[in-house]
Amino acid sequence: MKLFLIAYVVCTALLSAILFQDKELEKSMERGRDIYNDFCVNCHLTQGEGVAHTFPPLAKSDYLMQQRENSIRGIKYGQSGEIKVNNITYNGAMPAMGLSDEEVADVMNYISNSWGNVSKKIVTPKEVALMAKE
Repeated sequence: MKLFLIAYVVCTALLSAILFQDKELEKSMERGRDIYNDFCVNCHLTQGEGVAHTFPPLAKSDYLMQQRENSIRGIKYGQSGEIKVNNITYNGAMPAMGLSDEEVADVMNYISNSWGNVSKKIVTPKEVALMAKE
């Protein structure tokens, strides 16, 4: 009986944590969608498809999903120089948008979970705040 009670408490705690994270991710993505539409849509387009050889795609983006820290850093501080996205080289510049750490986290959560992207871990404002400019 005691073992059952412990298992029940552990399972309940895990389920609550997962549901809480899902709800937090959902709220973050809603805010991130608005930020994306205000700051990102002009270059990366409405479905994150980008413009070949000019603005990299965010939809089904290997770079976005495999280069989490560089992606966060790029949104927070801007980005220039060569990057390779889905086997296409891009050599442009993206200016810093002046977003807060929370806004960077929200837009990262939105783009990392949209258009065929699925992230396993929510981006938090704390994580963004710890991201140093290289």
